[in-house]
This record gives sequence, C-alpha cells and structure tokens, in this order.
Amino acid sequence: MAQKNNFQFSIREYRASDQHVVMSLFRDGILEHVYPAFFNAISNPDHVGIALSISMAGYVLGGSSYFQALLFGSAWAGLIYYFCHDIYEGYMMRRLSTDMANIQANYLEKPDNGFWVAEADVNGQSKVVGMVAVMGKKGEEEEGGERFDNWNGGGPESAQDAEDRSYGEMSHMVVAFPWRRQNLGSQLMQKALDFCKEHGYTRLILDISSPQTAAISLYQKFGFVQTGSHSNTHANRWFSKLARINVIRMEKFI
Repeated sequence: MAQKNNFQFSIREYRASDQHVVMSLFRDGILEHVYPAFFNAISNPDHVGIALSISMAGYVLGGSSYFQALLFGSAWAGLIYYFCHDIYEGYMMRRLSTDMANIQANYLEKPDNGFWVAEADVNGQSKVVGMVAVMGKKGEEEEGGERFDNWNGGGPESAQDAEDRSYGEMSHMVVAFPWRRQNLGSQLMQKALDFCKEHGYTRLILDISSPQTAAISLYQKFGFVQTGSHSNTHANRWFSKLARINVIRMEKFI
C-alpha cells in the first residue's frame, strides 16, 4: 500500500515496446465488465421471475427434486452469463482485429490520432498502468455510415454530427485495478481533452456500456452528457436484450 491518493503518474505517447502490456491491459479492462453486467442482468426482476419459474419447472419435472430445480435455475443463470461474456468478448476481438491490431499505424502515424500510456514508478521501475486513445473524425465521415460503429450498432445521425467538421472520439480508457481511485482516470481524461483542444476539435465523444457506472460518473464530472443509447451490438439482438446491456454515447463540447 505504498501508493498515495496524490500519486503522480507519467503520461507519455505509446511505444512499440508497450505492445504486450497494453494488449493485456486492454483485454483485462474489457472482460472485467462481464461479471458486473451479469449480476446487473440476473438481478433484474424479470430475470428473477424467469429463474424461479424455470426452477419450479425443474422441481416438478424432477419429481419434487430440489437438485433438478437448482440445475434448471443454474442453467438459466449460465445462459445469461454467456450472453454477457459474448458481447464483451466480441467487442474486444473486433477492436483487436482493427485499430488495436497496429497501434503505430492507426494512431501514431496519423497526426489526427493519439494513443497514450500512463506509467507509475514501482520499486524503481516504470510500469504501464493505464492508457487512453483519441481518434480524429470528420463530420462528413458519419454521413453515410453508422453511429456507435465500434459496438456494431447504429442509429440515426444527428444534425450536430453533420454540422461539426471535426471532433475527437475517445476509446480504450483503462486503468489497472491496483491503481484506481488515485486520480489517474482524470489525468488520462485531461490528456485526451488537451489533445482535442490542440487539434481544434469542437467536441469529444465516447461510447460506453451501461454496466460501467464508475466510468460514467467520471465522464459526467468532466461535463459529458448522454446523447444517445441503443442495445444493438455485434451479437444476436436477443443476447443484448436478455443481457440488458445498452451502449451509451456521451459527448462534451470543448
């Protein structure tokens, strides 16, 4: 517990030597949302009712077997967990095969984009403990495409999108678990905002899943507001509905 709440982190541009730790941090940062999403879904009154009904059916079909009742109820819970895991794993694999496949080419070699990592001094050695990325966008890029594309969703384009000529899209905001609640998320957010200001972007947007309540609270503190929401992901639409995961779009004008 050597870290203090006012610990100073060093935020720098991504290097090729960071690839292994960044990929690991990204995977962990995405898949950690599976359990919160699962517990949020399974505690929903509708799912509780279904689980009880299925358990009762198992009890009756099993000849008053409590084991059969437990087995049937567990099967329903396992199905909900699978849906949650499939959604997040699918998103992770999609990003690993697109922009994260070559960070150097997709971010550092493009002046409108940026990718940074946060380092902490651990026993005299620098350790990557966080990251964030911003991709510059043009207003006309969205005119013929889909919104919320990273989650493979989509939705109607807003008039504001057409009017704004350029803006930043933030992604891959991840802080390693032992280094949370030490203001690192705020420092990474400020880095992204400063980058957008330097490039003349009128706003910064991001997409986030509804179970990420702590991150949503952080963004709201920075003045982000919700501008859209949908439940369409790469997965079967029933997976998203039963998992009760929504993709939320938030933005802040700069």
